[in-house]
Amino acid sequence: MQPFTKRVIEIIKAIPKGTVMTYGQIAEQAGSRRGARQVVRILHSLSSIHQLPWHRVVNAKGEIAIRDEEARYMQSFYLNEEGVETSTDGRVDLDKYRHHTHAGEEDFYPHE
Repeated sequence: MQPFTKRVIEIIKAIPKGTVMTYGQIAEQAGSRRGARQVVRILHSLSSIHQLPWHRVVNAKGEIAIRDEEARYMQSFYLNEEGVETSTDGRVDLDKYRHHTHAGEEDFYPHE
């Protein structure tokens, strides 16, 4: 497994219930500012194998990015079950629900 992939998996597993992170935020923390699409691929291919909380990952606008209607519904349902409010169009308030890094790590993501 590539180091970037391993780090992405670790970051996603560490997202606490009731919070979300963006694809770009995860990519940057894993060491690749422009790796958001790689994060999408990792989530798609490795979520079930690694039991990743895939529903806690949204796009840079706070939107549920999954196109499949049933999967979008499930992501919204799982987030709501954890206390994360989603709008009718599948948006999450990032100011309220974004998971920030621990002290010493970068808390601001200007590239999203």
